[in-house]
Amino acid sequence: MDTATTSRRIAGLALPALVVLAAEPLYVLVDTAVVGHLGTVPLAAVAVGGTVLTMAAWLGTILAYGTTGRAARRFGAGDRAAAVFEGVQASWVAFGAGVVIAIGLQFAADPLARALAGNPEIAGAAASWMRVAALGAPGLLLAAAGNGWMRGVQDTRRPLRFVLGANLLSAALCPLLVYPAGLGLVGSAIANAVAQSIAGVCFAVALLREHISWRPRLGVIIDQLRMGRDLLIRGGAFQLSFLSATTVAARFGTATVAGHQIAMQLWFFTALVLDAVAIAAQSLIGATLGAGDAAGARALARKIGWIGVVCGVAFAVVIAAGSGVVPRLFSSDTAVLAQAGIAWPWFVAMQPIAGLVFALDGVLIGAGDVRYLRDLTVVAALGFFLPAIWIAYALDWGLSGIWAGLTLFVVVRCVALVMRLRTGGWAVVGAVR
Repeated sequence: MDTATTSRRIAGLALPALVVLAAEPLYVLVDTAVVGHLGTVPLAAVAVGGTVLTMAAWLGTILAYGTTGRAARRFGAGDRAAAVFEGVQASWVAFGAGVVIAIGLQFAADPLARALAGNPEIAGAAASWMRVAALGAPGLLLAAAGNGWMRGVQDTRRPLRFVLGANLLSAALCPLLVYPAGLGLVGSAIANAVAQSIAGVCFAVALLREHISWRPRLGVIIDQLRMGRDLLIRGGAFQLSFLSATTVAARFGTATVAGHQIAMQLWFFTALVLDAVAIAAQSLIGATLGAGDAAGARALARKIGWIGVVCGVAFAVVIAAGSGVVPRLFSSDTAVLAQAGIAWPWFVAMQPIAGLVFALDGVLIGAGDVRYLRDLTVVAALGFFLPAIWIAYALDWGLSGIWAGLTLFVVVRCVALVMRLRTGGWAVVGAVR
């Protein structure tokens, strides 16, 4: 396949995925901006509560990534029905996990908020927000499973409609509930849960229309869980790191954690947008290896890596140019803006490296090389990121130390991923690895 055709295939999957990936964090940014004008305490409460709910979103990402890889291999081998059936089994897992999260946070919101906030006023507001927002967890995870199998069969149009429509509705609903309706912080949580639930229902209906048996198949679920286990451990290392970073920021004061929230939510936004390239990689690498073309997969991986770097550089330029404007969209508090400004240079500098990292993550997930990704992420988190941010706390380095630790985390992963790509041992052919 020539370079132009390959680029078109990558763009054809990445661009719709970019809109889907951007929709959720863009809604969170709107939510943050709306809540930020309620005051510093509500903004800090969303920082704490949102960090906990981000764990559910990461669980959804893990589910989607594992489903994409398995469905793409079966699709590449010429069996679309088997690829969709992977989605059915993933949806059962998603719904069950979502119900557990929704119920569990009704009881765990208070102790979690107290542990993370370090401030009774922030903790109380964060717990109230979490209880309501958690009701959207089943829909959130159903949508993640739906995105996974649809990407695997290279269907990008329906996920675009479902996710974008639900989040646009919720983005319009959020300010109405917060201000005219007078619900304040709880209105933000209601809008969040509505978006997740609508998206989940849309994906469930789409799966029903495939006319595939909905009967749970334990063997397939177990196979998915084996792959998901390594992705879950990898995701757990991420979440431990980000929870710790928020906890450390909260210990430096309300303005610091609020400023960290602005920079961190923007970082999540750029990370997920850059992940559009990784989504294309998962689908195309999985399908290429499923069709038995190891050499084609290696060539495709190199091209995807370069595309990730170019996208990261573009983001760095845009973020640097917006340094004096973007933070003011989320808060008018001078102390909060000053703290966000401390994180900004680190935020800009890591973008090109992050673009390559996310692209190569997608390559290895599509190839089913998740054990390597698991081990790498655990080592980078436990050996580099966590020690760095707690040293920053002990030495009173503030947000500079926290964001230096995040940059170190990205750099370590980048070096190890490039080394793995060069070995070529990840390119194992077959319908399922």
